[in-house]
Amino acid sequence: MSKKIKAVSLISGGLDSLLSTKLMLDQGIHVEGINFFTGFCVEGHTHAIRKQKSDKPKRNNALWVAEQLGIKLHIIDVIEEYRDVLLNPKHGYGKNMNPCLDCKGFMVKKAKQWMEENDFDFIITGEVMGQRPMSQRKETMPVVQEESGAGDLLLRPLCAKHLPLTKAEIEGWVDRERLLDFSGRTRKPQMALAKEYGFDDYATPAGGCCFLTDKQYSDKLVDMWQARGNRDYQLDDLMMLKVGRHIRPNQRFKMIIAREEGEVKFLEGYRNQYAHLYSTSCNGPIALIDGEPNQEDIKIAAKILARYSQGRDEDSVDVEVKLQAGVAQQLSVKPFSAEEIDKNWMV
Repeated sequence: MSKKIKAVSLISGGLDSLLSTKLMLDQGIHVEGINFFTGFCVEGHTHAIRKQKSDKPKRNNALWVAEQLGIKLHIIDVIEEYRDVLLNPKHGYGKNMNPCLDCKGFMVKKAKQWMEENDFDFIITGEVMGQRPMSQRKETMPVVQEESGAGDLLLRPLCAKHLPLTKAEIEGWVDRERLLDFSGRTRKPQMALAKEYGFDDYATPAGGCCFLTDKQYSDKLVDMWQARGNRDYQLDDLMMLKVGRHIRPNQRFKMIIAREEGEVKFLEGYRNQYAHLYSTSCNGPIALIDGEPNQEDIKIAAKILARYSQGRDEDSVDVEVKLQAGVAQQLSVKPFSAEEIDKNWMV
């Protein structure tokens, strides 16, 4: 009996990895998915916390892709290993804080390790030549193969006809003629193929799967590092950067202010870890204080919070501040204007 050929597919939860995996399944390959959790993933965080797009199902798209394809998905925590990729990228950053080329090489390297440990034969990704400005250019795609150590074990089904033969094709495990020649930034070919397969509820085709590609998130991450004087971070820090308004009046402290009910509930879970404040004379959001504010800073924080309460147009709003030491203060303050906050302090 001939050996069953097995491939591991990097599943981000996007359309490309869905289609590339489907192409392999159609050729009779046994495929299992792998999803690496770096802490910067879009999936399952703000989407679950906020009411935004409440008409959409709150799901982890990587798990959804695996379910649609009927394959097993392995989710692997790489938060600690990923630190060096983020902090010391050999190939630098993209437009924001995204180390895309180093990231892709890291993930393919991890997939190769998993492949070898689990007796699989090759690796699949959903990459398309020319789609991403860093990691998916014609000249950088071979870099991923070389630096990950994957070499010709890495197959990119969506654009394979633009690339050299891989082991899977040479050995006859897959038929190159049934692979594709997609290229460029347009997603129309992928969307047409998805329609052909009957997939109509996939994640936004052009959407990224990493917060590091987002300018606002990247700005908040850099601001946090600058304020702390180092580039350390914990998972809670990464979660906080995804939630609320971030306002920094000065280097001593930053405020994180909930924008809606879901974020209020989320931030309330951190009340014992942070100083926090809320309005008592009217309805309003909770705000956490990250840092070490002095007494004048606390007054500024109260005025900022008051602006986001229902008393924003009042002459005075009562605010209670609870410090980490358990001490509570009662303040009556005049709310700042939105212009003052946006101009001076918004991160």
